[in-house]
Amino acid sequence: MCIFCQMDSKRKIYENNHVYAILDGFPVNKGHTLIITKRHVGNYFSLNSDELKSIDEALKHMKNQLDDLYHPDGYNIGINNGEAAGQTVMHLHVHLIPRYKGDMPNPRGGVRGVIPGKQKY
Repeated sequence: MCIFCQMDSKRKIYENNHVYAILDGFPVNKGHTLIITKRHVGNYFSLNSDELKSIDEALKHMKNQLDDLYHPDGYNIGINNGEAAGQTVMHLHVHLIPRYKGDMPNPRGGVRGVIPGKQKY
């Protein structure tokens, strides 16, 4: 059974009609949040328009909360879509990762870093 379909409601820090948010269990930075669809859907390209709007709403809401709590200097927003892209839980979830000056020596290239050696250009 899917871990996101069985999520303990106590972990939820935000919820709307189509998605909910939790703090990542294995955060890469303070405040790392997952936005998860309520409907069990495997990938971004299978979402309907209501789910897409709900994800956007959740991202903006959580960004404001994280700004107030942690005052990050930036954000990465990412989706691992398919095994080849690193998806290990086949239930769509969006990573909202606060970034802080100095959390890595040279962040230039951001998400390009998913392939070693391709981040810097």
